[in-house]
Amino acid sequence: MNEQTIALVTGANKGIGYEIAAGLGALGWSVGIGARDEQRREEAVAKLRAAGVDAFGVPLDVTDDASVTAAAALIEDRAGRLDVLVNNAGIAGAWPEAPSAVTPESLRAVVETNVIGVVRVTNTMLPLLRRSERPRIVNQSSHVASLTLQTTPGVELGGISGTYAPSKTFLNAVTVQYAKELAGTAFKINSACPGYVATDLNGFRGTSTPADGAEIAVRLATLPDDGPTGGLFDDSGTVSW
Repeated sequence: MNEQTIALVTGANKGIGYEIAAGLGALGWSVGIGARDEQRREEAVAKLRAAGVDAFGVPLDVTDDASVTAAAALIEDRAGRLDVLVNNAGIAGAWPEAPSAVTPESLRAVVETNVIGVVRVTNTMLPLLRRSERPRIVNQSSHVASLTLQTTPGVELGGISGTYAPSKTFLNAVTVQYAKELAGTAFKINSACPGYVATDLNGFRGTSTPADGAEIAVRLATLPDDGPTGGLFDDSGTVSW
């Protein structure tokens, strides 16, 4: 009998993260709902359980070393391993925002969550992921992170972004380096572009639903053994860096 797949989704109490958790849970997986806010986290867990998902709460602040270490210990005690990590937690900062208006503090805050937080969580969870037969890591990126799209005339990406877009470009670069380090192993690590989704990150101005935005992350989390690694993908396929 196959063991149940264990996943952790950060920032999973609402929006795209919640829908990713729901999508993975619908596969029969046990899904950790990583979130800082206790009330929202437990409400999300209760809602997912009511829908038949084997969900469990994981107190998790990706910017805090002790919180991430405690989250890994919780998963260790519960399952002894981790099969899939979806680094979904992120913040937008100001938008639109000219680079000339960016302060070191505002840039640091976005990078702390969107990049350093991903590295912190990934590195802390790697020992658990190494115990999986098919470890998968999905990093939530964006079309605005693509330097190709950013420099293509006529492509509209929502205005100038002095912090968010560069932070996701940075994250893409980190994803590639992880893929290089983990080459030749069972790991698959990729970046996902969910599209312009209506969430509180953009004031609900997006044109697609969180469930739509979750689809590519679920796909990358369930890649077969011969699937790609070190890439940037949306629902249509590969996105140019």
